[in-house]
Amino acid sequence: MRHSFMSSAVPEQRSRGLGFAAHPPGLTTLYFTELWERFSYYGMRALLVLFMIAPVEAGGLGFATPNAGSIYGSYAMAVYLLAVPGGFIADRMLGAKRSVLFGGFTIAAGHYALAIPTLSTFYLGLILIALGTGLFKPNISALVGALYSHDDLRRDSGFSLFYMGINIGAFFAPIVTGFLAQSATFKGWLSAAGFDPVNSWHWGFGAAGVGMTISMLLFARKMRELNNPDPVPEAQGPIFKRQTLYIILATAGLLALALLSDVSGFRWLRWLFIIVPLVAVLYGASRPSPDARRLAAVGIFFIAAMIFWAIFEQAATTLALFADQLTRNDVAGFSFPSAWFQSANPIFVILLTPLIAALWLKLGAQQPSAPAKFGLALVFLACGFLLMIPAANYAAEGRVSPFWLIGLYFLFTVGELLLSPVGLSTMTRIAPARMTGLVLGVWFLAAALGNKLAGDIGGAFTASDPDTLVLSFLAQAGIVAAAAALMFALVPVVKRLSEGDN
Repeated sequence: MRHSFMSSAVPEQRSRGLGFAAHPPGLTTLYFTELWERFSYYGMRALLVLFMIAPVEAGGLGFATPNAGSIYGSYAMAVYLLAVPGGFIADRMLGAKRSVLFGGFTIAAGHYALAIPTLSTFYLGLILIALGTGLFKPNISALVGALYSHDDLRRDSGFSLFYMGINIGAFFAPIVTGFLAQSATFKGWLSAAGFDPVNSWHWGFGAAGVGMTISMLLFARKMRELNNPDPVPEAQGPIFKRQTLYIILATAGLLALALLSDVSGFRWLRWLFIIVPLVAVLYGASRPSPDARRLAAVGIFFIAAMIFWAIFEQAATTLALFADQLTRNDVAGFSFPSAWFQSANPIFVILLTPLIAALWLKLGAQQPSAPAKFGLALVFLACGFLLMIPAANYAAEGRVSPFWLIGLYFLFTVGELLLSPVGLSTMTRIAPARMTGLVLGVWFLAAALGNKLAGDIGGAFTASDPDTLVLSFLAQAGIVAAAAALMFALVPVVKRLSEGDN
């Protein structure tokens, strides 16, 4: 039986129109909560790799690029991997609303730990942010899904508007934190005020914490007006305890295996990122249970999304380093911190989201299916890295124009809008009953493994060998293009599985 959300959704007859007026009132609360949470996350993310590789005398940690890439990948993986137990805890113990609240305050504590300039508080901050995001991220998306019935034509449009809130926060975050961490102007202000300017990185991290605190204050004020997507069960007997233990052990085991894959001689373990979900898909598709077949469809979306994020999330590794070391950081004589390039993607999202949301509303039942949208997303992603091939060649002669990266981020953004909000919407629609939080946790697991791969790929970045960069961009574009072709071929299969049909 397909999961049906609570009746807070507005009747489908009112699905005409644009903007928040066409959607349930709770969307506004969740929109601004997510905006500030993403400000905190992307504000820190824009600085993380640059901070780790910066020399100690410049206030950084002085790590080698491969080590920084590995640490970033492991951290970003943990952020999304912990969404699996976070979704389970919400389904079975806390409910989505309280999970968001507790997770948000844990994230804020992590950012404030990063604001303290010691190595121990650096690692403590990363751990707290990962734990808090595991509770926060899947459950705020579940709360958005609970605003709509499963067949409400406004669903994709509503998630697109929600996704715009994410990106407004993501747009302002690198501008604010990049200015605080990298700007000579702010460092001069610190020096004049009697502070050590080499600690400017930590002012950027602290600003991200302020954003998270604002997010939680807004949410706490309005959370009573929202409904949990599933009622929390009252009985918590032996079965519940076993399930909780299994989820914790599985999450810890997967995290350990991913970290072990960084060790020489164990890199073959990364093939399990594809093999295991593929086996799960084949098993679920062969079962007569409609729920098992829907979970098989989730698995196909999972694999496609993991490949997408492995390339897309190099924004914080390969592309951040390309911007810092191989790109002219000025336009018309105005110089800016390299972290500001990471605002290009969210500003394109802000500009394009209303158009995409309006397109889905206009097309209605005639819009492309979710798996077709995923295939198109992969095509645009491949085109983005193809664009970087000539840019890498020109980098042999000196720093290149910033418009190469701007063009890449435009193509990446179109792909993102075809995959990420659509994926969130699809997961809440096809999730079996009482599994909404867990399925969203699995959805974010794809981002977890994708981020891990992105960090490892970014660790191989070298500014001194443009030929190696060209080959890397070409190989990755080819892999994504092949994945797109396979996704298009599987469209009818995925549609059948999503409906639980044989």
